Amino acid sequence: MQQLPMDGLTHGNRSPVTCELKCGSACAYPPSNPSTQQSFRDVVGLRLSRRTLLLGSGALAAGAVLPALVPTAGEANAARPAPSRGLPFTAIKPVPDTTDDLVVPEGYQWFPIIRWGDPLFHTSPPFDPSVPDAEAQEEQFGYNNDYLDILVTDRRGRHALLCCNHEFVNRSIMFPPRAAGAAELELLRALMAAVGFSVVELERSGRRRPWRYVRGARLNRRITATTPFRLTGAAAGNPLLQTAADPTGTRVLGTFNNCSGGTTPWGTILSGEENFHNYFQSNFPAGTPPTTPLYVQRRRYGFNLTRAGSSYLWERVDPRFNATNASYVNEPNRFGYIIEIDPHDPTSTPRKHTALGRFKHEGANVRVDADGRVAAYMGDDERFEYLYKFVSSRRFRPGGSRSARANNLELLTEGDLYVARFSGEDRADNANLGVGTWIPLVANGASVVPGMSVAEVLVFTRLAADTVQATRMDRPEDVQPHPRTGKVYVACTNNTQRGTAAGMPGADAANPRPDLDAAGVPLPGGNKHGHVIEITEDDDRVDATTFSWNLLLVCGPPGEVGNYFAGYEGPVSPISCPDNLAFDSEGNLWISTDGMQGIAYCDALFKVPLVGEDRGRVQQFLATPINSETTGPVIHDRDGSVFVAVQHPGDGGSWVAQQSFFPDYLDEREARPGDWRGPRPSVVQVIRQGPS
Repeated sequence: MQQLPMDGLTHGNRSPVTCELKCGSACAYPPSNPSTQQSFRDVVGLRLSRRTLLLGSGALAAGAVLPALVPTAGEANAARPAPSRGLPFTAIKPVPDTTDDLVVPEGYQWFPIIRWGDPLFHTSPPFDPSVPDAEAQEEQFGYNNDYLDILVTDRRGRHALLCCNHEFVNRSIMFPPRAAGAAELELLRALMAAVGFSVVELERSGRRRPWRYVRGARLNRRITATTPFRLTGAAAGNPLLQTAADPTGTRVLGTFNNCSGGTTPWGTILSGEENFHNYFQSNFPAGTPPTTPLYVQRRRYGFNLTRAGSSYLWERVDPRFNATNASYVNEPNRFGYIIEIDPHDPTSTPRKHTALGRFKHEGANVRVDADGRVAAYMGDDERFEYLYKFVSSRRFRPGGSRSARANNLELLTEGDLYVARFSGEDRADNANLGVGTWIPLVANGASVVPGMSVAEVLVFTRLAADTVQATRMDRPEDVQPHPRTGKVYVACTNNTQRGTAAGMPGADAANPRPDLDAAGVPLPGGNKHGHVIEITEDDDRVDATTFSWNLLLVCGPPGEVGNYFAGYEGPVSPISCPDNLAFDSEGNLWISTDGMQGIAYCDALFKVPLVGEDRGRVQQFLATPINSETTGPVIHDRDGSVFVAVQHPGDGGSWVAQQSFFPDYLDEREARPGDWRGPRPSVVQVIRQGPS
């Protein structure tokens, strides 16, 4: 097998294949943010709470005597059940990361709702991965499901829409090896048809019953790498977005590498285009001056500037993926946006909103305040990147009238764009860890960044954020406003280079790792396990330009110095690499992970209360199979259900040596002629058994 950049460098047993396919092995290369500005370090002693440890120099103090915050796995499992009306459970033990199983608490059962390759339409051919077929894949459920929502559409709770991203593909385990020529080109087209988005109708016989998908339903839809999109916002039509195939700069084909997302109050779905750099051939001739503007722009977004060919080789079937071609030099500028899809209208044209900026969007989640002002919160998922907020120029109009709908569908096309700067200054009342400022990049339709036009800010948003000296974060991924309190929760997944080498920014108040040894020297690994930040907008306004914030969680395995769980002093489940966030009807936070392999466990889903004596009490609800990632959690606790999208199971295998057989787990006695033996990324429902 070909040597991969992350071979020998991954965290624990994580597959280097996942690193290559998902983000182009970003951690094998220097961070794409070369800015040398100082991190905004803590200037006063900071208190995590009135009853716990002090922070020194913006990092969690090494050697501090901590309460027993993290027990052994057995102790965590023996803890009292997590209180909940609809989802009472006793935390499961962490599951070794060699396990090919989906593990749920006692009293619960899981069912796959839909799997990669399941036919969506009456005309869809049956699933047959032995013969890659692009037309077939366009009518089947896509690969590597990520963001997920289940929208119940009737009062009896018997009909719903499943809305789901498809982030990336892995040809090595999806299809048999192909020879050069027509068969190889058809395989590449099939891969292009396996990414994007799916909308699928569901039905069930009653509440607390399993959902099943409806083949041939009216609203079923596939969006792929070739589906037409419309660009909106101030950058639409700008020369930076024009190509030979689209001289208007307003029409883009396709979306891919979509990660998380959000559901808007007006009923549409948002999805974030994340590691788009991985799909374009973008090498420069040897000797190109590194100050060349195009070189600087591509370097800042992590493009591989030396390799002749992209990771996915789509340029072999579509010339627009060859960004070295002068006709398509701007094609990469047309990806990296928040897309908006109307799942209730399968004939609608999905849109890419330039007003929300271009970067490696994890997703976007919307909050509407009491005055109808609308904000979308977004993280840029890469080491040392930034946290953003967009505030709409228009106000939300409730109700289902035609005029309200028309207004709301324009909310994300025009507004102000901000980036966050965190400070460690303590507040006078000691109630919060720090304060922060939303620094404007675009305000009232004008650029606020010296030397950059509005279009340049929206297309090269990372460069704009560098200019105003925003705080460089540890991979800010999902950013979720709480549906009741309005507080905003930010999952910072990890950053293994935080303070580990010369030139790498050290710990600061909002990114408190790495830990220090007794001599004050950073420990190896930087921020390996990530943390979660809790933000409160001043005056509870989404258009506020200042905020206060706390560290909710500083994650890690049992006994690691510096772990913090919102002051909770009892046993908790080990947690590492928080990624996606969700809430239940009682206001509890749920966290899915992407990287628990670093502590030798399968990725998982956790529940964390946010108020009361259990605030910060982390309890593991489920674990997903070997090499997989737990994504897209949806919590319908009143129905006794939890949904997850199980992504990239068995990613380290091959067509002839699969490492996972999720979710079907056929054995030789059950297998029939033609049954395929391999993993199928799937959307799963976990249901509480017994009386309602």
